[in-house]
Amino acid sequence: MRVAAAQARCPWLDPAAGVAKVLEFLHRAAADRIDLVAFPETFLSGYPFWVERTGGARFDDPDQKRAYAAYLDAAVELDGPELRVIAEAVRDLKVFTYLGVTERVRGTVYCTLVAISPDGGIVGAHRKLMPTHEERLVWGVGDGHGLRTHRVGGLAVGGLVCWENWMPLARHALYAQGEDLHVSVWPGSSRLTGDITRFIALEGRVYSLAAGALFSYADIPAGFPFRDELADQASRYDGGSAVAGPDGRWVVPPVSGDERLVTADIDPAAVRAERQNFDPAGHYARADVLRLRVDRRRPAPAEFVD
Repeated sequence: MRVAAAQARCPWLDPAAGVAKVLEFLHRAAADRIDLVAFPETFLSGYPFWVERTGGARFDDPDQKRAYAAYLDAAVELDGPELRVIAEAVRDLKVFTYLGVTERVRGTVYCTLVAISPDGGIVGAHRKLMPTHEERLVWGVGDGHGLRTHRVGGLAVGGLVCWENWMPLARHALYAQGEDLHVSVWPGSSRLTGDITRFIALEGRVYSLAAGALFSYADIPAGFPFRDELADQASRYDGGSAVAGPDGRWVVPPVSGDERLVTADIDPAAVRAERQNFDPAGHYARADVLRLRVDRRRPAPAEFVD
């Protein structure tokens, strides 16, 4: 099986250009006979870079309100035209796709990892369980609905977003479903992916694929309220896409700076071999002592009884 991370610049707050970039990389993946490709966190339509650097917690600040409104407007809906076009391309090109999106639900933006199958279209939409630090000023808190694995070829594949990959119970929820390949998506930094990618591989006895983005000041729209304050952000987001094997060793160490598909051929037999001495949700588990309950219901804002 051949897998890849699409390490690319995100067309920030421009969903139409973002769709075009996704389609470009899907065609590259198909030409390279890739079976699964992962795009970074909120690749469509961008990570909220401005909050950390511009006093995002200032209450009732007009520029912060304008920035959020622009971010909300650029977000996409799960049944919207952007994901419909991408799902059609996935179907035609036969490349299973994990895509980080900013999902709009009324006035809220969720950081969502969408799983798109060539056969079934959108088969999963995992909303990040807990936005990290300043992200909570922008994104809604997710739920367990998307904590699911999907069959891709002969492998069970699951995915988590950024720092929720450090949540032991979230990881275990995927291991318990027989996960063989773990996908983690990031805003883009080798300092973020260097430790956790190998840790997950070794802990879960899985292949671990990390996808990180690149960021360019030139991608920020001219009318965005905090454009000048973000001029120095590009150097902080250098990709960091990587692949580790189920023995915890690098297959592809973190890649910095290059815009390209970070590709690896993986062998399901290696997963089975490494589980000879450790299987965290199998022969090394103690379900009689330690149990995990996962609520996969998607909560509604109101229940109406007529």
